[in-house]
Amino acid sequence: MMDSFLNVGMNEEIASSLAETSNNPWFAWDSYRRFIQVYGMAFGIKRDDFDAIINKKKKKYNVLLKRYFTGDQMKEVALAYKQLLKAAQIKLIESPPDQLYMAVDQVFSSWESKRAKDYRRIMGISDDWGTAVTVQSMVFGNQSRQSGSGVVFSHSPKLPGDTVRLWGDFTIGNQGEDVVAGLVKTLPISEIQKDLEERDSKISLEESFPAVYTELKRIIYQLLFDEHWNPQEIEFTFEGESRENLFILQAREMSLRDRKKIVDFDAGPEILNEAYLGQGIGVSGGAMSGRIVFTLEEIDTFRKIDPSAKLILLRNDTVPDDILEIDAADGILTARGGLTSHAAVVTYNLGKTCIVGCENLVCNEPAKECMLNGIRMATGDYISINGQKGSVYKGAIKINQPT
Repeated sequence: MMDSFLNVGMNEEIASSLAETSNNPWFAWDSYRRFIQVYGMAFGIKRDDFDAIINKKKKKYNVLLKRYFTGDQMKEVALAYKQLLKAAQIKLIESPPDQLYMAVDQVFSSWESKRAKDYRRIMGISDDWGTAVTVQSMVFGNQSRQSGSGVVFSHSPKLPGDTVRLWGDFTIGNQGEDVVAGLVKTLPISEIQKDLEERDSKISLEESFPAVYTELKRIIYQLLFDEHWNPQEIEFTFEGESRENLFILQAREMSLRDRKKIVDFDAGPEILNEAYLGQGIGVSGGAMSGRIVFTLEEIDTFRKIDPSAKLILLRNDTVPDDILEIDAADGILTARGGLTSHAAVVTYNLGKTCIVGCENLVCNEPAKECMLNGIRMATGDYISINGQKGSVYKGAIKINQPT
């Protein structure tokens, strides 16, 4: 909920030099693009404004994903981002030391932002605590398709017991903010996770990057059994496939740990199969049925006209500004993100039902409608979700009442 800055210390001259010395122009200009975006968002520009620019460039060059841009095309995106700041009359500091001082001041100031205050109120965090700022040398998960970033749990949040099982999310060719912000499709850490969550991906960190996986496992065993730490949640980046290219960014006690007793649908396989709309990653809660909502205003309206109805917030992805909507809704369903994303962690801690990474979902939030498995649905329509299994269904399906 606080501001954070990536790739501080870059300007156009440095990006050009990095493109030449690294022989990787795409990486250099992608890193500069990311810095400009977090800079602009810290001063009030919406993520959607940056997304509109990069989506326009994708259409212009007929590319589906940003990794298919050439280096020159990514440079064009970065400079368009820079022009957006200029149009908004936001001064982009060019001096690297001055950028650092600005970033530190901005993080401290963000403690008093409305978003941060709302989050503390909802999560029961004292305003008196204050905050600290961590300055770290950057490592880059966006260097190539042999690099990446992720978050790993030492234990499975879905399986009982204290057995160490590496679990979580990672992404290839991206920086860590993409994972925790829920902006990209994530990949599973282990083979057992891939199978249990019924992921359609053939890739896991364990299978595709075995040296990185093995080193992560060694570090986790050291923390748990030699240092006697509690179960951990670790953010990491790797710049290559060998163990020496793994970097631990931070570690904290695992938040997705004790699973509560959950309910299931009171319906047979035929009914469920007929109503099935899609599969995501189950994060928390069990079975629930509710009305689709997209905004806080819609939530307030349904609380008045249909107070007994559960409300399920739909998003392509969630951003920290969505904390009020997440708190007010009963369930969350997102098209992107993984088990360690912002939406997943917040909804779990609030005791709500949540599914993330439902690829069949495409939201059109301004129009207050979505497509689920090719079926158009709108505000107020009923869907049913299972926060343990990750499944999504059309209509209101009866729930087994807990005994």
